[in-house]
Amino acid sequence: MEFLSEYASFLAKTLTLVVAIVVVLVAIAATRGRGRRGSGQLQVQKLNDFYKDLRERLEHSVLSKDQLKATRKAQAKAAKQEKKAPPSKPRVFVLDFDGDIKASATDNLRHEVTALLSMAKAEDEVVLRLESGGGMVHSYGLASSQLVRIRDAGIPLTVCVDKVAASGGYMMACIGQKILSAPFAILGSIGVVAQLPNVHRLLKKHEIDFEVLTAGEYKRTLTVFGENTEKGREKFQEDLETTHELFKGFVARYRPQLDIDAIATGEVWLGMAAQERLLVDELKTSDQYLAERAAEAELFHLHFAHKKSLQERVGLAASMAADRFVLTWLSRLNQQRFW
Repeated sequence: MEFLSEYASFLAKTLTLVVAIVVVLVAIAATRGRGRRGSGQLQVQKLNDFYKDLRERLEHSVLSKDQLKATRKAQAKAAKQEKKAPPSKPRVFVLDFDGDIKASATDNLRHEVTALLSMAKAEDEVVLRLESGGGMVHSYGLASSQLVRIRDAGIPLTVCVDKVAASGGYMMACIGQKILSAPFAILGSIGVVAQLPNVHRLLKKHEIDFEVLTAGEYKRTLTVFGENTEKGREKFQEDLETTHELFKGFVARYRPQLDIDAIATGEVWLGMAAQERLLVDELKTSDQYLAERAAEAELFHLHFAHKKSLQERVGLAASMAADRFVLTWLSRLNQQRFW
């Protein structure tokens, strides 16, 4: 028992020391990172080289030595010929947008758009691989505005949806001159929703008062803790309807072929049904489209990466660990439905 007590004391001291070191390191990193906040760099990858590497690795495994030798010889001859008279190929700039509720990826998108507009021409193309179930109206409004910059510059914009572009995600997708969708991707949800709990009756039951003081009749319509009025509910609903009308008008502006009143019901459709309703132009995955374009154009993947401070990296690692834990158990529960 004495040994266990001493061992426990040793572990407690060690843990305290480790925590103290981590706190000091985070504080130092925070001090150093204050002046560098927002810094980052643009990363560019030529996707043609990526596809070429995939093909060559497969050829190396599948072809015989003689076949491989003949193939490499033909490729070298073609490369030499192309070097003498290089063809003028259009450029395709590939962007990714993986949207959360706050459209946080906009921080990168705005810099990526600024970079490509500095040299893109009308004969080039921008391909956006978009995945988002939507979120805050103002956040996705700003994200959509970044894509409008591409349209206004006269650069063709193609939006590829492999999984989901709903609500704010479709607000972004509709700006593309061409929308491609995987057959079972989810699209639509052209509507507005707001929900919040109200615990006023619970507080009243325990004789707890909550005061809401405002200057301006509609400064606060619905609250979580205060008593909501019918007039406040009507005003809140009116604001939702106004936002919905603006949303509908925005989509109709960029997709005039849509029967906007028929599809702006908040419903979602899978890719095949979405195509019938003209929400998308073609059923095709982003992989297929980019592989086809790589045969006739130069593809460049752009990604603006922000430099993360130590505390941000520690927080990100903890968040990813929690996400993996939750997703693992959700996956296990979901699998049980099909056993």
